[in-house]
Amino acid sequence: MKELVRLDLVEEGIAVLSLQDQVKKNAFRDEFIDVLLARLEELAGLEEARVCILRGLPDVFCAGADKDLLLELAEGNRAASDIVLPKVVLDLPIPVIAAIEGHAIGGGLALALCCDLIVLARESRYGCSFMNMGFTPGMGITRLLELAVGPYVAAEMMLGGQFFKGSRFEHATGFNYVLPRAEVFPKALQLARRIAEKPRPALTTLKRNLSLPRRQAFEETITAETFMHQLCFADPETGRRIRENYTPAAPRETT
Repeated sequence: MKELVRLDLVEEGIAVLSLQDQVKKNAFRDEFIDVLLARLEELAGLEEARVCILRGLPDVFCAGADKDLLLELAEGNRAASDIVLPKVVLDLPIPVIAAIEGHAIGGGLALALCCDLIVLARESRYGCSFMNMGFTPGMGITRLLELAVGPYVAAEMMLGGQFFKGSRFEHATGFNYVLPRAEVFPKALQLARRIAEKPRPALTTLKRNLSLPRRQAFEETITAETFMHQLCFADPETGRRIRENYTPAAPRETT
C-alpha cells in the first residue's frame, strides 16, 4: 500500500517530502494529518538534510480540509486551532521549497504559503474556497496570502472564494517562479541543489531570520481566525453550505 506521505533524502543535503494520498487528493483528515506530522517531525531531526522540497500529486498539491473534518468543525466537535500543520512547517529548521505542480485549495494553499520558496504551475488553480462554504479562512491564510500576493488580490481571493490559474500570478506577485507544470519540480530541485551547497548551521540561522515575518503573521492572525470561525460555525447554515458546496477538486470558475 502506498504511503500517504513519504520522506526521502534524494541527493546529498536534499530531502523531498511527498504528499501522495491519491484517493483523497491529499485532503486533511486525521489519518493523513497524523502521518504528515510524523514525517515533519522526522524531517526536523534529519541532520543530513539542508533543504526540503514539499510536493503533492501531479494534479492536486493539496485539497485542503476533508469534508468530514469541516463538518466536525461546524458541529462543534473540533476546534480549528487543533490543526497545527502551518506552525510545524513554519518552524522547520531548514528551508522548504513548495513545488506546487497541481491545484492547491484552501488549507492546502495555506500549507504551501508556510514554505520559504514557492514554485507554481501556470495551468493549475490556486484559491481560497472557505467562503464558498460559508465560513472565514483559517490556518493563518488571512495574513500569509496577503504577504504572498498583496492585500487587494488576497482580498479578492478570500472574499469571493476566487480561484486563479498560476499564470495570473506570473510577474505580478512574490512567488519565485510560475512555470509549466512539467517544469515545476525540476526548478525546485535546481533551487534546492544551490541551497544544499551551503553549510547547515548558516542555513538554519538565516532561514529562521527570513521566516520571522511569516511566523509572526501566523501567530498574530490565528486568534482572530479562531474567533471568526466560532462565529461562522455557530450558524447552522454553515453545515448546509459545506455539504452542498464542498469539492475535493478546484472549481472550473477560474480567472
